[in-house]
Amino acid sequence: MNRIDRLTAILTHLQSKRLTKAQEIADRFQISLRTVYRDIRALEEAGVPLIGEAGQGYSLVEGYRLPPVMFTQEEAQAFVVAEKILEKFSDKGSSEHFHSALMKIKSVLKSQEKERVNELSPLVAVYTQKNQLLHSGKDQFLRMILEALSSKKLISINYTTFDKEETSERTLEGVGIYYAFDQWYLIAWCQLRKDYRTFRLDRINWLQILSDDYNPQAHPSLKEYIDKVRSAENLIEVKIEVPLAKEKYLKTQKYNHGFVMESRKKDKITMTFMTSHIEGFVRWMISMADMVQIISPPEAKDRILELIEEMKVNQSEK
Repeated sequence: MNRIDRLTAILTHLQSKRLTKAQEIADRFQISLRTVYRDIRALEEAGVPLIGEAGQGYSLVEGYRLPPVMFTQEEAQAFVVAEKILEKFSDKGSSEHFHSALMKIKSVLKSQEKERVNELSPLVAVYTQKNQLLHSGKDQFLRMILEALSSKKLISINYTTFDKEETSERTLEGVGIYYAFDQWYLIAWCQLRKDYRTFRLDRINWLQILSDDYNPQAHPSLKEYIDKVRSAENLIEVKIEVPLAKEKYLKTQKYNHGFVMESRKKDKITMTFMTSHIEGFVRWMISMADMVQIISPPEAKDRILELIEEMKVNQSEK
């Protein structure tokens, strides 16, 4: 990226946030702090009304706005991919708002880019499992949670647990949401349990944003919480052996199950995983039992044999 393009990108970045630290700019554009300071001075000399707060960062004078932004062909193509992904992994409300925002983005594209975006859209598809957030009565949950997080409001939910199928009402102080394993999850302080809990959005029966505020500073950030949980987990090492020709069947999902490392010898691969849930890992292995051999630990090998026997009995009874 040449300097003119970088200065324009930095100005766009500054407009997207109330306050931006120099280190954040350096990390995004992979430049030194000295270069950041030079670029900031160049923007000021060009007449951009910047405010520098010592030890805090930079911000634009309130009310200053860039003229309409023109997107590159590559950026326009990225919007098409983002739109397809959002349709499959988001709720109805968020998807509709994104479509509305995308229409505004398309309005500033050049005619040639508009034509290319419209031609590209039917050529891109995203296939995944059924989106549980599109169930009747749940299609606004993701949007409502985002609204509660941004406005710092308490959330009241009726929730059914996965393991014991127990239903209860909870009042929550949100920490954040994340997407993993084909599901959306909410991490929050539960006033009922007096502890942090993780809630799967598709297990929420109803949700209401309350008028009461809470102090998010009393809780860790989403990243801090997840990092702490991961470091505290009692992880178990699992090793499996896979024929080289069958490796392709594990490539997509192995990172969702704690994949750590692998070693290759002739026509076989030994993979090492770290998991906190042996039962879940073994049940994943069942789907590839004809091509995968569990090496360790012994309890994982024993459990997969038990499950196979249970499957035999279950099928013989029908």
